[in-house]
Amino acid sequence: MLNISLLRSGGVITNYQCSSQCRHCLYACSPHRPKDYLEPSLAEKIFKKIKAVGCHSVHIGGGEPFLHPDKLLRIADVARECRMAIEYIETNASWHQQEEHTLPLLRELIKRGVHTLLVSISPFHNEYIPFQRTKGLIAVCHKAGMHVFPWTMDFYYKLQQLDDTITHSPEEYMKRFGKDYFQALPGKYWIHYGGRALDFFSSFFPLRSLEQILNSSSSCHELENTSHFHVDLYGNYLPGLCAGLAVHYTHLGQPLPAGNYPLLSLLYSRGIKGLYEWAHCEKGFVANKKYLNKCHLCTHIRHFLVSQKEHFPELVPEGFYSFLKNN
Repeated sequence: MLNISLLRSGGVITNYQCSSQCRHCLYACSPHRPKDYLEPSLAEKIFKKIKAVGCHSVHIGGGEPFLHPDKLLRIADVARECRMAIEYIETNASWHQQEEHTLPLLRELIKRGVHTLLVSISPFHNEYIPFQRTKGLIAVCHKAGMHVFPWTMDFYYKLQQLDDTITHSPEEYMKRFGKDYFQALPGKYWIHYGGRALDFFSSFFPLRSLEQILNSSSSCHELENTSHFHVDLYGNYLPGLCAGLAVHYTHLGQPLPAGNYPLLSLLYSRGIKGLYEWAHCEKGFVANKKYLNKCHLCTHIRHFLVSQKEHFPELVPEGFYSFLKNN
């Protein structure tokens, strides 16, 4: 029985709305996702639960947390009141325009115990955000005394070779740096093949047959991995790195009843083969011939189940499934 008994390291997602719609986004964030933001009252409960299950510091991510700066400051207040340390806040820098507005906000965060921003630097973000804006935010951080965790500096020098006042598409990157540019990317940049990354990288890497995936199936014990967990603004704990699957945060620290979590229980006990056989025989799911990996098949099955309008408490938030495609 799946039991999330000890949290090691992770973060809290304040919102799924984002200024970008990156092709590698694990959580299918988008400008078109609802403007919902983590409520302070729920944040307090989540922070306390995370501490009770063993983790005393988190990062804050999105979406783009800085789309609603006043709400972000309130979450920082709540974290401090709960004595939950904030390791860093993730940002794509899209919101930064003028130093006179950014500098006071950074100083307010520092007052609340936030001392580091993780600033995203990648060709995926550059499709939506001119690099000039990213560099500008980094400069203001240095002025404010805010530490910067650039993710990652390896891309900084590539982006420097392009016009930093405009955005650049993946096609431009391949034209400039070679057709195999994105094939080589996972060796330089940590990417989890889930969410939108599944479709994007399926066009660059060999696919595995359905039979190969099913024959190598084993129990999905990665669901209990808590080395990089997330809890979102709705109170959903995302097991492993399985976006679109959820455990309610109040159920952390105890065995999960199979009746409440039938799909998670099936994956944990019988793996992707068990989920596929159930979906095929009981729900009429028809698989593709090939997939990038077992997560690709799992996401396809879950997307199918959501499209059938049958309620499964684990398949949330629904916005994940609505915005998986990059269009």
